[in-house]
Amino acid sequence: MSPFGGKPTRASELTAERIEAMGRFFKNGTFEQELLQAYGSADMVVLAIIECPHVEVGGLPAQDWPLRVTLVYRREEAEWRLVHRHADPLVKGVSLEQAAALARGEAD
Repeated sequence: MSPFGGKPTRASELTAERIEAMGRFFKNGTFEQELLQAYGSADMVVLAIIECPHVEVGGLPAQDWPLRVTLVYRREEAEWRLVHRHADPLVKGVSLEQAAALARGEAD
Protein backbone atom coordinates (compact mmCIF):
# COMPACT_ATOMS: atom_id res chain seq x y z
CA MET A 1 0.00 0.00 0.00
CA SER A 2 1.28 3.45 -0.80
CA PRO A 3 2.50 5.42 2.20
CA PHE A 4 0.31 8.26 0.93
CA GLY A 5 -3.02 6.43 1.01
CA GLY A 6 -5.03 5.00 -1.83
CA LYS A 7 -6.03 1.46 -2.63
CA PRO A 8 -4.21 -1.46 -1.00
CA THR A 9 -1.36 -3.13 -2.87
CA ARG A 10 -1.46 -6.90 -3.20
CA ALA A 11 1.66 -9.06 -3.30
CA SER A 12 0.74 -10.18 -6.81
CA GLU A 13 1.04 -6.54 -7.95
CA LEU A 14 4.66 -6.26 -6.81
CA THR A 15 6.29 -6.92 -10.16
CA ALA A 16 10.00 -6.39 -10.80
CA GLU A 17 9.13 -3.18 -12.65
CA ARG A 18 7.08 -1.83 -9.76
CA ILE A 19 9.82 -2.65 -7.24
CA GLU A 20 12.36 -0.89 -9.49
CA ALA A 21 10.08 2.18 -9.70
CA MET A 22 9.81 2.27 -5.89
CA GLY A 23 13.61 2.17 -5.72
CA ARG A 24 13.75 5.29 -7.89
CA PHE A 25 11.10 7.04 -5.74
CA PHE A 26 12.78 6.25 -2.38
CA LYS A 27 16.56 6.61 -2.72
CA ASN A 28 19.91 7.75 -1.35
CA GLY A 29 19.28 7.13 2.29
CA THR A 30 20.05 5.32 5.48
CA PHE A 31 17.88 3.03 7.59
CA GLU A 32 17.86 2.25 11.30
CA GLN A 33 15.29 0.49 13.42
CA GLU A 34 14.54 0.21 17.12
CA LEU A 35 12.82 -2.84 18.57
CA LEU A 36 10.14 -1.75 21.04
CA GLN A 37 8.45 -5.06 21.83
CA ALA A 38 8.55 -8.68 20.65
CA TYR A 39 6.03 -11.46 21.15
CA GLY A 40 6.49 -15.00 19.98
CA SER A 41 5.18 -18.53 19.89
CA ALA A 42 6.44 -21.68 18.21
CA ASP A 43 5.17 -20.61 14.78
CA MET A 44 4.57 -16.85 14.96
CA VAL A 45 6.49 -13.72 15.94
CA VAL A 46 5.14 -10.17 16.25
CA LEU A 47 7.55 -7.24 16.38
CA ALA A 48 6.70 -3.63 17.25
CA ILE A 49 9.46 -1.39 15.94
CA ILE A 50 10.30 2.17 15.01
CA GLU A 51 11.82 2.45 11.54
CA CYS A 52 14.01 5.51 11.05
CA PRO A 53 14.79 6.00 7.37
CA HIS A 54 16.59 9.17 6.29
CA VAL A 55 15.95 9.24 2.57
CA GLU A 56 15.03 11.24 -0.53
CA VAL A 57 11.38 10.69 -1.43
CA GLY A 58 10.00 11.64 -4.83
CA GLY A 59 12.84 14.05 -5.56
CA LEU A 60 12.52 15.98 -2.28
CA PRO A 61 15.70 16.56 -0.25
CA ALA A 62 16.62 13.77 2.16
CA GLN A 63 14.91 13.96 5.54
CA ASP A 64 13.83 11.70 8.39
CA TRP A 65 10.65 9.66 7.74
CA PRO A 66 10.08 7.84 11.07
CA LEU A 67 7.48 5.07 11.05
CA ARG A 68 5.75 3.10 13.81
CA VAL A 69 5.68 -0.46 12.41
CA THR A 70 4.16 -3.83 13.31
CA LEU A 71 5.61 -6.93 11.63
CA VAL A 72 4.08 -10.40 11.83
CA TYR A 73 6.17 -13.42 10.81
CA ARG A 74 4.89 -16.98 10.49
CA ARG A 75 6.99 -20.13 10.37
CA GLU A 76 6.39 -22.14 7.21
CA GLU A 77 8.37 -25.35 7.47
CA ALA A 78 11.99 -24.29 8.06
CA GLU A 79 11.54 -20.62 7.05
CA TRP A 80 10.08 -17.52 8.64
CA ARG A 81 7.92 -15.47 6.27
CA LEU A 82 6.62 -11.94 6.67
CA VAL A 83 2.83 -12.29 6.51
CA HIS A 84 1.78 -8.80 7.60
CA ARG A 85 3.34 -5.34 7.86
CA HIS A 86 1.57 -2.21 9.04
CA ALA A 87 3.21 1.22 9.28
CA ASP A 88 2.03 4.64 10.41
CA PRO A 89 4.01 7.87 10.22
CA LEU A 90 5.43 8.75 13.61
CA VAL A 91 4.41 12.40 13.66
CA LYS A 92 3.44 14.95 16.24
CA GLY A 93 -0.12 14.62 17.44
CA VAL A 94 -3.02 16.13 15.53
CA SER A 95 -6.34 17.35 16.82
CA LEU A 96 -9.59 15.44 16.36
CA GLU A 97 -10.67 18.06 13.83
CA GLN A 98 -7.43 17.64 11.81
CA ALA A 99 -7.80 13.85 11.85
CA ALA A 100 -11.41 14.15 10.68
CA ALA A 101 -10.38 16.48 7.82
CA LEU A 102 -7.67 14.03 6.72
CA ALA A 103 -10.18 11.17 6.81
CA ARG A 104 -12.49 13.22 4.56
CA GLY A 105 -9.59 13.75 2.13
CA GLU A 106 -9.26 17.46 2.84
CA ALA A 107 -5.80 19.00 2.64
CA ASP A 108 -6.16 21.29 5.67
